[in-house]
Amino acid sequence: MKLLFAAAFALFVLSAFDQADSSAYDKIVAHSRIRAKKEGPNVCALQQVVGTKKKYFSTCRNWYQGAICGKKATVLYECCPGYMKLEGMRGCPAVAPIDNVYGTLGLVKATKTQDYSALSKLQEEIEGAGSYTFFAPSNDAWDLLDPEVRNALVSNVNIELYNALHYHMVNKRLLTKDLKNGMTATSMYNDLNLLINHYSNGVVTVNCARIIHGNQVATNGVVHVIDRVITAVGNSIQDVIEVDDDLSTLSTVATASGLIEKLGQPGHFTLFAPTNDAFDKLDREILDRLMEDKNSLQALLNYHLLNSVQCSEAIMAGTSYETLEGSNIEIGCDGDSLTVNGIKMVLKKDIVTTNGVIHLIDQVLMPNSVNNCFLFEYILKMQFIPSFLKIILENHILKNKIVLSQLYSGQRLETLAGKFLRVFVYRTAVCIENACLIRGSKEGSNGALHLMKTLITPAESSMYQLLVKNGAFKIFLSLMEAAGLTDLLKQEGDFTLFAPTDEAFAGLSERDLSLLKSDVNALRAILLYHFSNGIFIGEGLETGVTNLLKTLQGSILKANESMQVNTVKVPDSDLMATNGVIHFVRTLLYPEDIPVGSQDLLSLLRRIIRYIQIKVLNCNTEPTMTKVTRVIEGDPRITKVTRVIEGQPSITKVTRVIERDPSISKVTRVIEDFGEEPEGITKFIQGKILTLGISR
Repeated sequence: MKLLFAAAFALFVLSAFDQADSSAYDKIVAHSRIRAKKEGPNVCALQQVVGTKKKYFSTCRNWYQGAICGKKATVLYECCPGYMKLEGMRGCPAVAPIDNVYGTLGLVKATKTQDYSALSKLQEEIEGAGSYTFFAPSNDAWDLLDPEVRNALVSNVNIELYNALHYHMVNKRLLTKDLKNGMTATSMYNDLNLLINHYSNGVVTVNCARIIHGNQVATNGVVHVIDRVITAVGNSIQDVIEVDDDLSTLSTVATASGLIEKLGQPGHFTLFAPTNDAFDKLDREILDRLMEDKNSLQALLNYHLLNSVQCSEAIMAGTSYETLEGSNIEIGCDGDSLTVNGIKMVLKKDIVTTNGVIHLIDQVLMPNSVNNCFLFEYILKMQFIPSFLKIILENHILKNKIVLSQLYSGQRLETLAGKFLRVFVYRTAVCIENACLIRGSKEGSNGALHLMKTLITPAESSMYQLLVKNGAFKIFLSLMEAAGLTDLLKQEGDFTLFAPTDEAFAGLSERDLSLLKSDVNALRAILLYHFSNGIFIGEGLETGVTNLLKTLQGSILKANESMQVNTVKVPDSDLMATNGVIHFVRTLLYPEDIPVGSQDLLSLLRRIIRYIQIKVLNCNTEPTMTKVTRVIEGDPRITKVTRVIEGQPSITKVTRVIERDPSISKVTRVIEDFGEEPEGITKFIQGKILTLGISR
């Protein structure tokens, strides 16, 4: 029993070690095996980019998208590495025979590398004793090599070809699980290093050449087939940009920024290197300003640098990477082309160096930190700007640098012009006066930039001054005066006002207005229903929901983002005042369940209010409520009355349709019985409370 337990424990430990040693490459091959399990044993599913010979053990993401680098990919099935077919049998049931490294080159169809090994007198070495790792170029890889370079190698077989093949070899066996990201392996040519990268998507590269068939075990080592012929690397990024004639401007920028030596230090960098032509596309004044500002130069150069090696063959979809400047760029691919921030701009890929890789680009990448500096400096030099534009710009520039995270509701921000702007923070928006931010702030070395949806205008007049100046609110102002509320329009505060224009009172006579002013309490209730405590602008209202605004009268207004209040359209909105914001309405608003003292006033309100919910109070009886809903439509010909009578002993339901010729009304009455006989209901209605809802 103890022996059985020990064996089980040993098996568990070994399996745990095996899982710990598994690599991203191994996992992606295992995933491909699962995808192809219906094809038989030891079959792997691969994706091949249409129109090319490129094949990948694909990630789940690419599998479901059916594309690699944005290009359609077809699925094909091959024997997994280390296995082979047998005639008449399904799948790949046979384990590939184990041969020495030279013989294994033939098994993995790297026949040109095998031929060149024989030609260069390398065959005897890789057939003999030892333990080697051979990164063997595929036949297609040799075809891709420049013909002049290949011919030069073959014509000098005993020296150059032998050395070139030795550079593809390491003097020990390294499986893909041993090839760690960022490691260097010592080649068998002059002990020059090979740069290894093992990416999370399962791609493994050697000097940016991708392993397309890995882990073919040999008796004296292992063979990995790669997709290109690699060349010896001896120069750092600094060395390359200092000697390349196409990068002389970049070299000047790097030197002036004080970062040139950093590019020569050990590390794992990716440099997107703008060519001279890329810098020539910049405005000359911008380049001159850059050269005068060391901080901007450093930000510019660091925006082109990643603190990781990103070989082109490892990129199968767009991914965001943080630059040394601190901002992010997105590196993607479109077919064979690399893209930066979605733009095809890479002229030459994968210049491998001792401390990273360089991709040449035809555009200069400009970080926001540099862009903002130029913007701020341009704005500050406003002596040549027309006076009216200068005023506008001065009202958009604050005296202090403030980023988005520092803004809060009620904050006052002083501009260069000495004006004050108010900050309003809503659930889904941050606004300055009546202009809201499009996105978060961009921070530069000398300021922060906030992108706004509209121009900002500081408020300079009270609500009273704005309404008087407008001239379309004479009746509303006279009612405010009659109710003793004019000071509300003048005093300090933060109010939202839905102000009815004179159009809302069209058709009223002087007698009507006198009647409206005669009941001060009712008038005050009506007017205060148009005010809300707090400033609510259109962009501050949350979309897709009803926004409830509590009025100074105490009831609720219902508003939405399309600027309707209680279903009434607001034709003009967001007029900012020093003590609030004004929205125009063309009808008087009235709250639900607010007493109206007389039938005459009720009749008047019915005439001028398009949406109304009114309670009529008879002071001689205790306020018990009956609810009537009346809808009046134009050009009426038919009146339909539905009457439901609920009595204690019995319930009667009567429906009448009455045709009349000059007018139509539609009335629905619900009458709650307070007497024992139906006749008692009619007597009770007279002089009791009515709640009306009228829309016209």
